Amino acid sequence: MARASERPSERPSDRPPASRQIREGERVIQLDEAGTSPGSLVIDPSAAAPVLDLTVFDGDHLTEKHIESISEVKPYLDKGEGVVWLNIDGVGNAGLIAEIGKLFDLHRLTLEDVTQVHQRPKVEVFRGYVFVVVRMVFLEGALETEQLSLVIGDRYLLTFQEGRPGDCLEPVRTRLRKAIGRLRSAGPDYLAYALIDTVTDHYYPVVGEYGDRLDRLEDEIIQEKAYDDIVQRIHENKRELLLLRRTIFPQRDSIATLMRDPTPLISEETRVFFRDVADHTVQLVELLDSYRELAASLVDIHLSLASHRMNEVMRILTLVGAFFIPLTFVAGLYGMNFDPDSSALNMPELRHPYGYPLTILFMVMMTVGMVIYFRRKGWLGRPNKR
Repeated sequence: MARASERPSERPSDRPPASRQIREGERVIQLDEAGTSPGSLVIDPSAAAPVLDLTVFDGDHLTEKHIESISEVKPYLDKGEGVVWLNIDGVGNAGLIAEIGKLFDLHRLTLEDVTQVHQRPKVEVFRGYVFVVVRMVFLEGALETEQLSLVIGDRYLLTFQEGRPGDCLEPVRTRLRKAIGRLRSAGPDYLAYALIDTVTDHYYPVVGEYGDRLDRLEDEIIQEKAYDDIVQRIHENKRELLLLRRTIFPQRDSIATLMRDPTPLISEETRVFFRDVADHTVQLVELLDSYRELAASLVDIHLSLASHRMNEVMRILTLVGAFFIPLTFVAGLYGMNFDPDSSALNMPELRHPYGYPLTILFMVMMTVGMVIYFRRKGWLGRPNKR
């Protein structure tokens, strides 16, 4: 018999690896392996290849072009004229991300957060730049979110997107092209504000759509048009509302940080504009909380109405049974096989010439009497005021 000390022990390396995936709505996000060195650029195999778009502008000129190499940005940085906005749509190339980090002197933790697209909204201040993470939302059937990372420098702005087709930033590009407002004459901090404000405003139609969905669900329940999957549909909306709240709630805190904490890269004038964005995020959080409470109440309303309908059915069935029980008793009583010829006590009324109509009349009077009694008790029809 082997001793306990001789039994093979299970080493940590023999255990099955822990899952390194998280689910966000309908999307599964792949994480780096546990124990990976901080700042490592681990790219998700499903990440989109980067597409680089360069925009350089000042009060008088605007240059927009698609570039193939990061080296095309350096001449504009060396000139020091205007604001350089480099948008990287897709983070599926670790070499290119590292090259961008080297050109703009970005910390490796920043590059890691750019490539790991599950980050919660936040603000981090580094030497020479401010790193901001916000999340864009899209509602195309199911709710989807996309990470937007912003690096605010002295004369440049970097934006990293996940590579999803389309974004909500086109209004800002239109304002730049048409020189609307003070966007062309301001710095990269104001451009960052305009992008964050546009992302925040894009939440309103999404949140409004959930309000419309809940209104339609409420109408179906109240009008008794609800289908068997009504509870499942309510829970799906509750789950997506929770995802929205988990997205916008930390975004509210990060915008409050930009508004409150002074940094030389964000001017005092731009911080004032962030107050408006902070107000919008607070309003969105309040709307989401009210919609979540409404969704929870819809389940209670549905269950209450279902219970009420069941009670109505049981009440009708009980009344039907109450009407027929005495009638069945009378019919069963006179259906017994007694012989009135054998004894005067064996149902002599069977010999009565009007026995049948009298029995029917008695049963009708009994039914009418029960109807009057049930109505006075309020068990049939509307209950009386007393």
